[in-house]
Formats: sequence, C-alpha cells, structure tokens
Amino acid sequence: MLTIVRFLWASFAIWTAYALHPSEAGVVDWHKALLGVPLTRPDFHRTTGAHGATRSVVLTATSNNVIGAVHPENGTVAWRYLFEDRDPVVGYKAYNDRLATLSGPGGATFRILDVNSGHLLHELHLHSADSGRLFEPVNLGVAIAFDDSDKSKDTFVLTNGHTLRRINGKSGDIVWGWTSPDQTSLVVYSKVVTTSDAIYLIGLAKSFASYTVHVSAISPDNGELLSDADVPSSIINGPQGLIVVSHEGTRGKSVRLAWLEQARIHSVALTPQLKDKPTIKKGSAYLQVHDIGLQEKGLFVATKEDGSGRVIRFSEDGALKVFWEFADSSPKYTESTYAGGLDKDGWPYIARVYWSHVFRQASAHVLAPHLAEGKGLVTGFTFPFETQKHGIIANVAVDAANPEEFRVLSRLVLTTTTGAVQLWQQDQHQWTREESLADIRVAEMVELPEPQLVASQVGIEETESFGARLRRQLADAQDFPQYAINFAKRFATGSYASASSSIAPASNDTSPLSRDTFGFRKIIVAATSHGKVFGIDSANGEIIWSRVFGLGWAAEVGGRIFPLKIFTTRTVSDGDTPQVVIVGQRKADNSLVDTVAFHIDALTGEDVSGTSIGQDILQGQDVIAGALVEAYLFQDGPTKYVVLLDEYLQVHLFPDTPENADSFHKVAPSIHLPLRTGTAGSHRLGGHKVSPEKEFTGRHIAYPIWTASLPPNEDVRSIVTRPHEPVASLGKVLGNRTTLYKYLNPGVVVVLTSTSTPSGPATSCGVYVIDGTKGTILYHANLPAAGGVCDVKAAFTENWLVYHYYDDGSANADQAKSYRMVSLEFYEGSGVDDKTSSSDLSAYSNDTTRISVYEQSYVFPRGISTITTTSTKFGITVKDILVAGNNHQVQSFPRRFLDPRRPNRKPTAEEQEEWLIQYDPLLPDDPKRVLSHRYQVARIRKIITSPALLESTSLVFGYGVDLFFTRVAPSKTFDVLNENFNKAQLVLTVAGLALAIVITKPMVRRKRLRERWYAS
Repeated sequence: MLTIVRFLWASFAIWTAYALHPSEAGVVDWHKALLGVPLTRPDFHRTTGAHGATRSVVLTATSNNVIGAVHPENGTVAWRYLFEDRDPVVGYKAYNDRLATLSGPGGATFRILDVNSGHLLHELHLHSADSGRLFEPVNLGVAIAFDDSDKSKDTFVLTNGHTLRRINGKSGDIVWGWTSPDQTSLVVYSKVVTTSDAIYLIGLAKSFASYTVHVSAISPDNGELLSDADVPSSIINGPQGLIVVSHEGTRGKSVRLAWLEQARIHSVALTPQLKDKPTIKKGSAYLQVHDIGLQEKGLFVATKEDGSGRVIRFSEDGALKVFWEFADSSPKYTESTYAGGLDKDGWPYIARVYWSHVFRQASAHVLAPHLAEGKGLVTGFTFPFETQKHGIIANVAVDAANPEEFRVLSRLVLTTTTGAVQLWQQDQHQWTREESLADIRVAEMVELPEPQLVASQVGIEETESFGARLRRQLADAQDFPQYAINFAKRFATGSYASASSSIAPASNDTSPLSRDTFGFRKIIVAATSHGKVFGIDSANGEIIWSRVFGLGWAAEVGGRIFPLKIFTTRTVSDGDTPQVVIVGQRKADNSLVDTVAFHIDALTGEDVSGTSIGQDILQGQDVIAGALVEAYLFQDGPTKYVVLLDEYLQVHLFPDTPENADSFHKVAPSIHLPLRTGTAGSHRLGGHKVSPEKEFTGRHIAYPIWTASLPPNEDVRSIVTRPHEPVASLGKVLGNRTTLYKYLNPGVVVVLTSTSTPSGPATSCGVYVIDGTKGTILYHANLPAAGGVCDVKAAFTENWLVYHYYDDGSANADQAKSYRMVSLEFYEGSGVDDKTSSSDLSAYSNDTTRISVYEQSYVFPRGISTITTTSTKFGITVKDILVAGNNHQVQSFPRRFLDPRRPNRKPTAEEQEEWLIQYDPLLPDDPKRVLSHRYQVARIRKIITSPALLESTSLVFGYGVDLFFTRVAPSKTFDVLNENFNKAQLVLTVAGLALAIVITKPMVRRKRLRERWYAS
C-alpha cells in the first residue's frame, strides 16, 4: 500500500511540477494582441446609442485574415474576428451597428457581426468553396450593399461575380436570389447599388483590347431582372476605375456611374429602364479617379497629370461638376493620398495627405464642402511623420468635427508600407500600432549585459594605475555604510530578488539596458516581412528600437526584403555589446532576386558595419547575387561568422574577412552538409561536402557525396536539426543500475516529406531520421495525409524526437480519428551498457548506425501550429514539450508523460525509481499546464526558447498574429528558495544559535578548567 501511495504522489508531483499560480499571471508573462497589416484603407465608423451618444471605432481587414476594430482614443483592440486560413476575407462593409463580411473563394460565406463588440449575429454558407470562382484581385466579383430604404436591415450580397442574394437582416435567411443566366459569359459584376426602385449590378465585359461596362437592374422585391444593358465604353484599368455616386434629392435617390476613358470622365445615369446615354465631362484631362468612400454624398476625387486633384460632385441637376481643386502640387511633394469621412452629423470631409521632401514633414489639407455657405472651407496643418522610421504613407482615413463656424478639427489614421498604423489628432501624435509584428519571419533572444556600473569597471581594472585604483576604491567606499545597512535589511527580512516577480522597468527608468539578477530580461530581435526589424524588451514587450531595411540598388525600381535567417554573432560573454546578423532575400519589382545581410547592434539597432548613417535607413551588404540555398553559423573559438551557400553551392562568408576565410579554410574538409535541393514539389535530400581548396571561382564549393534513397514522387518539405544546446548527461541510469547511453551523433537530422501523385494532393507523409554525413536512414515512419495535406510538426533535441500529426483513420478503418503525438528516444548500441561514444565517432564508422530506438504513440487533445522544447543553461533541467494549439493557447507537456519507455503494465519498483508511470494512450489535457492562461494567443506560428541564468528556468517567446512571452520551470525553481520559505525564522534560528554559542562558550571553558584541577 505504501508503494502505491508513493507512486501516486510521484505521478501527481510530475504533473504539477510547473503550474502557473494566479498571482503570476501578467507578472512573469505578457501578451500583445495584434490585427495585422491592413489590406486597404481603414474606416472610421460611428454609431449612435439609445440616448444620442456616439461611439467610434476604426475598422480594418488585414493580411493575417483578420477583421477587427480599434479604439481611436488609445489604439487598443476593441474586438477582432479571426477567419480560418482556408476562408480568406474578400469583402466587408459596415452600416449602423452591423458589419457584413464575405469570405472564401468567390464569397462563399456571409457573416453579420456587431460592429461594436464583434459578436457573430448571423452566418450563412452561400456556396461551397470548391464552386467558388477565383479572381485576381480576390475582392473582384464580390460586393455588399445595405437596404437603407427601410428599417429591415436587409443586405444585398454579390458573390462569384454573377449571383445576387437578398438576405433578411433579422433572421439571416435568404429572401431571394438571382443568378446571371449566362454564367459563362465574359461579364463579371463587381458593384452593387441599391435604390427603392431597383438594385443595380455593375460589371465589366472583356473585349479584345479593353473592358465594356455592363449594367443589370434587378427588382428589390422579388429579384426579377428589370433590364440589362451594355454601356458604350472602353475601359483599360479594370473595375477599380468605376465610381458610383448618388444624391438624395426631392425626387428621391438618383444614381450615376462614372469612369475614366481616354483621360476624360464619362458618366451615365442609372434608371430601372437603363435607357440613358453616357455623357462626357468637358474640361481638363485626368490621370486617375479615386473612390474616397463618399459615394453616398456624391463626391469623388480625380487627379491630373501634374499631380493636382479635383473634387467632383454629383449635383442636384444630375451633372458632375468640379467643386474644389487641390492645386498645389510639386516634385517637392510625394503623390497625394485622398480619403473621405463623415462627422457625427453626417457632413462629409475630404482629406489630402502628402510628404514634403523639403520640410521633411507630412502635410494634410481637410476640405469641408458644406462650410462657408456651401462654397467649401479648407484647413491645413503639418505633422512630424517619421518616414525613416515608419516608411511611406500608404493609406489614410479621416474623421472630423466642426465645433465652430470656421474651425475644423480632424484626426487621421495612417497606414504605412512598414505595417505601422498611427493616429494623429491635427499635428499631435496619439498612438502607433506596429502591426507588422503580426508577420515576424525570424526572431532571436539576446542576452543583455550586466548593469553599467559593474560592467564599466571590468574594462578599466586591467589598465588603471595603482593610484587611480586606490582613489576609485576610496570613492566607492563612501557608499559602504548605506550598502551595509541595506544588506542587513535584506538579510533580516529576506527581501531578495524573486524568481516569480516582475522584471519590467519603471516607466520613468532611463538607465541603460541591463540584465536582471536571474537573467530573465533579454532583448528580442525580430524581423518582419514588411521591411522592418525591432528590438523588443522581453520584460514587458515594449519596443526599444526599430529600423527600416534599406533596399540598396532596388530602391530605384522598388522591392521588398524578406528575412530568412538570424544569427547571434556576438554575446555579452565575448566582452562587447551583443550583435546579430539577419540574412534576407531582396526581391526587386523587376523580378531580380539576391541575398543581403544586415549586421546590427542588438542593444541599439545601430549598423555595426557602418554602411548606414546614424538612424537613417538600415542598409545591408550584398552577399550573393542570387537566391540563398542555406545559411549556417560557424564558430571558431571566440570568432563567429555566417556561412552562406548560393544556387551553385558556392560558399560565401559574412563578414568576409581574411581571418574568417583562414578559419573556414582550416575546417572546410571536415564539413558535411545535408541540403534540400530541387524545385517546388520535387525537392530532394542530398549530402554535401565542402571542397578543401577554393575552386577557379575563388570560392569553396559544396559537392554532393550522397543522395537519400527516397521514392521519386516523395518531396522533402523540411529538415529539422538538433539545436546547439549543452548536454548534461550522456546516458540514462536505469533502476537496475544499468545505463542506456544517448545517441548524440551531431550529423543526425529529421526530414519531413510528402508523397503525392502528379499535380494532385498528398497521399501520405513521411518522417525520416537520417545520418547527415553518409545518408543512412536510421528511422522511418509513413503517416496518413489527412485531407491531402501533410501537416506534421516535429521537435528534436538531444536523443529525443517528438512529432505530431492527424490520423484520419484512412489506413485502418477500425482506428478512431485523432491527433497523435509520437515520442522516440535513440540510444547507442543494441541495449543497456553498450556504449559507442556516438558524439565522438568518425563519420564513416559502422557504429554510427548501431542504435536502439524506443517509440510510443499517444492520442493528443488537439491540433497544433508549432512545437518545440524548453532549453536551459546547462541542460540539467528536464525538458518539457511546448505547443501552440489551434485553441489559441500555449501549453506545456512534461517529458515524463511522453517517455516512450512507459510500461504497459503496473510499473515495477525499479521502474518507479526512474519515475516511470503506466502507459495511457491519452495524454491528459490539464488546464493548469496552459502557459497563456487567460490570454487568447492567436495563431502562434513559432515558439523559441532561451536559457536564463537560473538553470531551472527557460524563457519562452511565441509569435504569430499575437506575441506572447513567459518563463517556465519544468523541474520547479530548485536553484532558488521558495517564496514561502520562512527566511525570518532562519535568521532568528541562526541568531539564536550564535547567542547560545556566545553564552555557553565561557561555561564550557570554566567546566574544562575545573576538570583539569580535579584531575590533577
């Protein structure tokens, strides 16, 4: 009975080794909720409450397939709705308190959300995703319009470019539907306009050299076709050149369609009979027309070739007239961006924003057409927008108020090319959201230096004279009394640094970045796909610095930088400030691709190479005149450098110095590289060795020495390598005192593959463990490809491999569908006490393939997006598995429960000594192991871990749509006293013992003296 009790208690201790305490939530971790980079212009949307109070939000749809709202007062997320990856957002529109969305191919799914809370009110599947038509751009062929003629809140929805439905606003049911009788024609509808007499569908018909406008009038009551007409026209720039404006007059709502043709504005009135003929607006030639979101107010903007813009208004007499001209254009200014908005009374405003190259500031002009007795009033201001820090202004949204007759107050929401979203109230900056952090490509946690006072003395002690040192130490001694008092207080009260306390600096802290007592505070260097790199404080998630990637020669033609790899080339232990190298792919708009490297000071974001000037755009160094195949970090003593391989497998070094070249030349003959080569869909795995001498090109070349024997239709998806971490133990001592020695061959890699038919979906997935030095397959598993997709996630550390997949039961009809987690451990030799020293063996030894494999499969609670393991300073602490689940939570699973040696029966006494527990196919889903606790961490794509100074603690950073940081102690904080430890009692006990010694010592001395007298 006692044995059973001990076993149950051990099992409980294992499972609760690290459970987040409620008091630690929000203290040892932080969470940044993001939306993503807006795809189009954000929208100010105002609703009116029951008592006449108004409420505003900023609505946006983002590249992360999220629709959300932001509070304009402080920039926080009001709500967000995350769409599945297979269900991309293609359109949305807000009206009163409702937001209608269309998502999926051709607008397959329709939803109604509450605009203030984001709650889902209605959801309707209009057609299957397979029958959806794919257009480019994706929002072509879909449109949303609301019935504003009554209070029904009905919605008219255009999908697939040819189907119109009326959906009841209260029940969400389809009232009627109309489909174009000739769906195979070249007409694709793209706009819906509602009136009380007819619903107008406006589209384009493809002709030989241009497009022709096509309009259909539909009855709003029953969906019958009233009329159908081709409008004589010749449009070149597609549906974005169509502008629909309307005007509410005494005779009801009149609608006019305008477009640009041969530099002139053409327009036609829309009536149910479609009998009107197009007219041409005489006057100036125009280059482009802009829909500024004020079509219901009859306003749009047309720009001329000289850059000036004119506001065109649909007047009561049915004509299009120039109302205002923004005439001041110059090469000194950038191209203007226009936007429209409404105040709380429904009056329209038009904003023009541009950047001045001369004054290095942004300018805004806001037009109020209804002021100055209807003649219009313009107010203007400049604001200090930092283009070197945030890129170029891409889109603008405007909100305005008219508190006095000739006074207009406006606030602007700007989106930039680097993914920043800003709100400016006149010329005052209110807040910035760095939404590009929702698309981080690479990230690294970098250790901070010690506090400035200590660090500064380390460097001068070696060079200062005796006198200088004496004077410095005497000056330092002035603070000794205060230090002694503080030490006594800490010793008496036990008020030392706590492993569960916050490490966030105070808001007014201006001291240089430095690490805390336990090394929990680090700087996270993260590079995004929108051309920006950030330095983030791991203590609170605040941005310390940011830099914009320069395009180099591609700045003249345009392009983007896509970060691929990040390496820490210098740490604080190397005696200087930490540095990182970011390797990126530069894709120019002229289709040229090359590889560039950015050398950055991790503490400040400064350019280490000196290519950039001050805080200007961060310029990189051209490394490869082509695409990158792979990059590695090499270390030779204290020297670290990056080795890159181009398409011809030539070796490039960064930094390319003579010292690094000599270092690489010495180790080149011993380098073996398993590489994924080939084209998309037919990648192969091959082993390569670097030539000992430079070839005629002046570079070392990696040449193939073996190719993995995989089936011809099997594609190598990815290679998972073992991280460079310390290994504390080379073996596992069993309960019977025998030893299993870990298989630690440094050349072993995990390869994930997919097998498919030509041009078809995947039929199966593969997991291989391969010796990268000679291509020997050590382990292979064939897995089902659920839904024709291989979604296998794997983590590999030391001798432990864990991979996750979904079993759809296709291989075995009797087997239940479930997510599976497979755990494997690799050991040397054929069994216990069979040591081959795999970490030191020659690559060509036969003992490298003589291994034992332990494998066990478990049923996992859910799908995951990424998987990794914890990491600690010396590798002594037991490693946990960390996963990001599809329930938007980050969770840890202890290694003990994933031990492949768990017995299928009751454990013996020897197995209990190893803390082995009986095998259970179902892994417990314990909410206490959820690291993100109350946070909904959206779509984490990757989790990285880093050791703290405490061996017990691992730092965890997850990034995806959201950012999340925490710290975990898989074996509890065994190297720090528990916070509940009674330090006062310890002090009193020590003091009492000292006092007892003082009192009893004279008594013992006198007793011994008397004993000597009597003895004599």
